[in-house]
Amino acid sequence: MRIVSGKYRGRTINPPRNLRARPTTDFAKENLFNVLVNLVDFEELDVLDLFSGTGSISYEFASREAHSVTSVEINSVHHNFIRQTARDLKFENFYAVKANVFLYLKSCAKKFDLIFSDAPYDLEGSEAVIDLVFERDLLKEDGFLIFEHSKDQEFSKHPNFWQTRSYGSVNFTFFKKENDAEDSE
Repeated sequence: MRIVSGKYRGRTINPPRNLRARPTTDFAKENLFNVLVNLVDFEELDVLDLFSGTGSISYEFASREAHSVTSVEINSVHHNFIRQTARDLKFENFYAVKANVFLYLKSCAKKFDLIFSDAPYDLEGSEAVIDLVFERDLLKEDGFLIFEHSKDQEFSKHPNFWQTRSYGSVNFTFFKKENDAEDSE
């Protein structure tokens, strides 16, 4: 696993063998960030990474010097690896949180510019994250939720659906919070 761009571009991260996460492939990650570079100013972003696993997506945002990155992972081994890697790379404004994602979202008081969710593909009910984010109003105006999923899921009927991008077996569906002025038109 490597960091594909930013301050730590090319840096290899070697998770221990006892990590059971399925990191987003470098190919999919590179393509996702090629899309994002045209949509956001990374240095202005407050990012929430849900089901962080190895921390791969969190490191990408931190390497691009996002304003803040909050990485949520329930597994202790994964959480400790993420926390230690962030410390080793001297990431500032990086917060590794050990928590159940669903409970975290229900109690979260902060709003984010971008929320990324990469639940295990076989986690039943993982799509509940989408509605929780919008019900709890966790996105700032013009904020995005990016939900990584298998090809078996489809979200085009969701009221906040914006677009889906597919890279091999990896699919990213973007949901967008429209600004309040657009909502009232």
